[in-house]
Amino acid sequence: MIERHTLDNGLTVLLKESHAAPLITWWVVYRVGSRCERTGQTGISHWVEHMLFKGTPTYPAGYLDKAIDRAGGTWNAHTWLDHTAYHATLPAERIDLALDLEADRMTNAQFDPAEVESERTVIISERQGSENSPLFWLREAVQAAAFRVHPYHHTIIGDTSDLQSMTRDDLYGHYQHHYMPNNAVAIAVGAFDSATMLERIKAVYGDIPAGTLPSPFTRPEPPQQGERRVHIERPGNANYVQIAYHAPAFGDPDWFKLATLDSILGGPGGPGGGAIGYRTSRLYRHLIETEIAAGASGDLSMTADPFLYKLTAVLRDGRHHAEAEAVILEQIDRLQNDWVSEAELRKAKKQARAAFAYSNERVGGQAYYLSYAETIDSYQLFLTYPDQIEAITAADIQAVAQHYLQPRQRTVGWFIPQVVSNAPYPR
Repeated sequence: MIERHTLDNGLTVLLKESHAAPLITWWVVYRVGSRCERTGQTGISHWVEHMLFKGTPTYPAGYLDKAIDRAGGTWNAHTWLDHTAYHATLPAERIDLALDLEADRMTNAQFDPAEVESERTVIISERQGSENSPLFWLREAVQAAAFRVHPYHHTIIGDTSDLQSMTRDDLYGHYQHHYMPNNAVAIAVGAFDSATMLERIKAVYGDIPAGTLPSPFTRPEPPQQGERRVHIERPGNANYVQIAYHAPAFGDPDWFKLATLDSILGGPGGPGGGAIGYRTSRLYRHLIETEIAAGASGDLSMTADPFLYKLTAVLRDGRHHAEAEAVILEQIDRLQNDWVSEAELRKAKKQARAAFAYSNERVGGQAYYLSYAETIDSYQLFLTYPDQIEAITAADIQAVAQHYLQPRQRTVGWFIPQVVSNAPYPR
């Protein structure tokens, strides 16, 4: 059973008791991510996340790493398109440390100028590390081509030019603008009494003042009017193909239909998705078993606004991009023109249920997906996930394939590795 409460200052609280282990996980998730960033400040949400680990007057930099380690816990954070999440998992009797530290840095992060400059180097290095991957360049180019107006245009890490030019005041202003109880969701999952936990949360967070909610910085993406193509030519170790289609937001009934289609094409995604069912997927059978590709997958993200459904293949040596692209498009054509069999549909649903169950095995996974859904719409989106998938029919699969996987709505990207020459430039 999940309890949902709203404190007087607007903080949403989700509580789920789970006494399978003497642990509690505590998450505070803010409705701010790369979707909220303007040109010139791309990557700012991720950089602010880093700065919240640089200390407050109560908890100086480095103190909490040692304190949580001594308590036998772990903590971390991540930034996504639509949210920024902070979380800690501790023995149940030590959870007060997590509650206190998140309440403290909700309002008291310092953003010391020297730390800002130090972290600038770290984040630019993080981007440079990502740039070692051909798939990073391909994803960034495809996403930028698919979105001309909406802030989903840029990646979470941000553009190098913005990372070089943003100031301490930019970062602190972003923090003040978005970090407030009424723009956050707090989640506790684990071994506690709900009534007692709620009173503790009220005592720690109840006096933090609500702020003025930020106006969403989102501009609807206009309909795409034709296929777009990008070629990335730079050093790399393999050829890649990615085909991306505009897809509905999480919570749209069509999202669940497209998720089931993805289970058939690339193996289950969504909560707990991954390796389950991968070897029975159509992309595996027609790209990998035929030795055209060494890897192939689908990716349908859970997002607040319409995003992308992406199909990606990494080619074997000697195989060509057009070959892999033709196979992917052929499989899409089959879904648009032929109903999937009942046996294949049942298998996809069974694999999706197994993936969902896997996502619920640990308290951290439960808190993650509950917070994910609540920041977009309602935690009920996560709870009803298996039922939504179970209701999908073969006609639904064909309908979403015909509606969303249209040539005019796709962006096709090829990564073409280049040989680096050490020869001197001719003069």
